[in-house]
Amino acid sequence: MSRAPVSSGDRAIGTVAMRWHGGSLELLDQRLLPDQEHWITLEGSAGVAQSIRDMVVRGAPAIGISAAYGVALAARHAGGGDWKTEIKQAIRELAASRPTAVNLFWALQKMEQVFSECHSLEEAVKRLSETAVQIHKDDLSANLAMADYALAHMDASKPFSVLTHCNTGALATGGYGTALGVIRRLHEKKLLKDVYADETRPWLQGSRLTAWELARDGIPVTLNADGAAASILAAGHVRWVIVGADRITANGDVANKIGTYSLAVLARHHKVGFMVVAPSSTVDMALASGKDIPIEEREGEELRQVRGVQIAPAGVKVFNPVFDVTPASLIDVIVTEKGVVSTPNMTGMAGLFS
Repeated sequence: MSRAPVSSGDRAIGTVAMRWHGGSLELLDQRLLPDQEHWITLEGSAGVAQSIRDMVVRGAPAIGISAAYGVALAARHAGGGDWKTEIKQAIRELAASRPTAVNLFWALQKMEQVFSECHSLEEAVKRLSETAVQIHKDDLSANLAMADYALAHMDASKPFSVLTHCNTGALATGGYGTALGVIRRLHEKKLLKDVYADETRPWLQGSRLTAWELARDGIPVTLNADGAAASILAAGHVRWVIVGADRITANGDVANKIGTYSLAVLARHHKVGFMVVAPSSTVDMALASGKDIPIEEREGEELRQVRGVQIAPAGVKVFNPVFDVTPASLIDVIVTEKGVVSTPNMTGMAGLFS
């Protein structure tokens, strides 16, 4: 497994999910972790779109970065004649790959803006590649800034435990992590006692990815079934629930991996802090509330089977939403690289993001 070739002071950067080579993009196939560390090499935008759709790469920031590289590949491999049409089509295909994570559309809009300013294919190849690399670098910088903001808000003086859901680490971002970046920083500052990691059905990102990332980096982690979260919070072992986000609306509602909403209800009942950590590219001020967020539903086989092994009747009806919406009223704080919104509402969000 490769490590990112950069660091920030004493802050180590975690495992990387993608490697850019100028003419190709390598993606770590996260469907195969933790059993296999297999890299897929992609030389065109269609392959990037398919990899996003098939969950080779996942996590809202990582999806956006991968899509940006996909546009750069489309330019590099476009024919000389109708190159503008080819790149526009690639952008449309990438935009159709996943519907909920707004980072995808944010990154594509940035790439489309740069593309609209290009007067030749040569200029497009150069500028789109540079822009994609910058989006990647900016995401890493945002991760580090968010960790600083979060720790300042926590005002921690002695070690405590946290609980997290899904995977929000280096595998889901440009490096380091959002919610898991905060957890990394707590560990660096010797303020972390333990991380309870929900297994996160049905794709098991918590057990396959989060537990793998944390154990690999020597961060104490305890894996638990999603249904055990209530007992863990009731026992008083956890001070904060820390999660990421795939889209945040103008009133502070948050779409995140299915199961996040129930965690927020549990945290409020047990008087445990609930923190959402996400880059500002996740904030969609064009949507008034979570009711406006399109929620992706995936095929039933993801629940009927685990890695091809049937665990439910073949014909049973399945409800398989990938995300749910946590209302702002259940969130204590939203942390972005631009700052913190406590007890989020329309006014607080507008003050930071308008």
